[in-house]
Amino acid sequence: MLWSGWGDPAKARELPEQIRTLLHDLMGVSEPSAAAAFDEVRLPSLSLPDAAAAELRDVVGEAHVRSDHGSRVRHTRGKSTPDLLRMRAGDGSEAPDAVVLPGSHEEVLRVLEVCGRHGVAVVPFGGGTSVVGGLVAGSGVIALYLARLDRLVSVDTESMVAVLEPGLRAPDAERLLGEHGLTLGHFPQSYEYATLGGFAAARSSGQASAGYGRFDDIVVGMTVATPTGTLDLGRAPKSGAGPDLRQLVLGSEGAFGVITSLRLRVRRIPAETVYEGWRFESFAAGTAAMRTLAQSGLLPTVLRLSDETETMIGLAKPEAIGSGGSGCLLIAGHEKDRHGAAAALAQAGGTYLGAEPGQAWEHGRFAAPYLRDSLLAAGATVETLETAGFWANLPRLYDAVRLALLGELGTPLVMCHISHVYETGASLYFTVVTERGLAEWENAKRAVNAAIVAAGGTISHHHGVGRDHREAYAEEIGPLGVEILRAVKERLDPAGIMNPGVLIPSPPPPAA
Repeated sequence: MLWSGWGDPAKARELPEQIRTLLHDLMGVSEPSAAAAFDEVRLPSLSLPDAAAAELRDVVGEAHVRSDHGSRVRHTRGKSTPDLLRMRAGDGSEAPDAVVLPGSHEEVLRVLEVCGRHGVAVVPFGGGTSVVGGLVAGSGVIALYLARLDRLVSVDTESMVAVLEPGLRAPDAERLLGEHGLTLGHFPQSYEYATLGGFAAARSSGQASAGYGRFDDIVVGMTVATPTGTLDLGRAPKSGAGPDLRQLVLGSEGAFGVITSLRLRVRRIPAETVYEGWRFESFAAGTAAMRTLAQSGLLPTVLRLSDETETMIGLAKPEAIGSGGSGCLLIAGHEKDRHGAAAALAQAGGTYLGAEPGQAWEHGRFAAPYLRDSLLAAGATVETLETAGFWANLPRLYDAVRLALLGELGTPLVMCHISHVYETGASLYFTVVTERGLAEWENAKRAVNAAIVAAGGTISHHHGVGRDHREAYAEEIGPLGVEILRAVKERLDPAGIMNPGVLIPSPPPPAA
């Protein structure tokens, strides 16, 4: 994983000259100064107590406690645009004091016990793909890197359940399950680098969510190490025995403990997946067609609709959708009989475009983060944000986000697509390109958060809360909801060492 960008540097994408011209002539983007070199990243002095470091080495072994420059840099922050811009500037001020690699559930428990006694904070680290400020370390903090917890433990083909460890990267999990003819069917844009533990901790949603559900839908059980003990959750497909405590851990982003094992629903690998494109006259018409599919039980495995701007920018061959490239592109991926869904799309006003647009999307489905790196290197600020709402409220939510961005950033390029669809609503995923700098983007992000809450949307459909959404999340769940979270945090993590500053809203200042 590139320390100052996304993924494999060998897969970096050059910006076409016409895009550079667009950035320069229409948006006023100028080339930035060169990014810092790896060995130029400025790190804070080590502050991990010697006694704590020695005890950690006793627990996991000398080789698995690392404080070298490279390990600290590579475990600093996540992959949001603010994270990357700070790294490109050589700012490693939030680097951990050490990177600790436990090899078992028991070792995780012992690490948490050592850190609790010494007042050392713990940031669980999987693939490092957080885009909401979920991996900020800093002085007196270790990154608990779960890469050694990377096994497929067992497969139960009678129940169609597999037990896997959280440090498995998604491609490795698919390879191991594929040897049994099985798949998780979970393919988010972060697929190449994200881990199973991260998927659960952030309630990830993959591109095939219409067919396979979100990741939290496939978690049937888990083991969690907390500073006060072990949680072993999920012993049946469904239960009437009280509240489902799995839901307390899913989406908790390491604030309550560390997921050390996952029991997941698996499916047979499909014989074939067919991707195709459809054109709709407008975003509203395409949205209505998606709602029809969702409410009639005709959802394909993959279903996503780009608005007019994303369609125009994203198509290398605008003539492929006719009408001079206008309208909106819908991508559908089918693993079963496609005829019912195709008939419904045609009846809703869709024009069938054949397989080429779908195949083009499939070929580039994990490439967008590489393009973001190229845009950042060219001097633009590029970021994504997402939300979700009920069908009736989706137009209001779409307009509210766009207006907030325009109000703060002037004339940004704002693109949107719907990519996760339910009977009752869907998500909206925005990509924003602007010439404005980091401080102005952060102001815009706060304005968008407020607009989402005011418009009745959720602050995140699948990116999570992290630090970036924490205060807006407090508004979403209300004062009593915040008190419940704080009570759980205090019970499971009384010393407050687990990923401090993430998820749990800050307490109000004391009364004067």
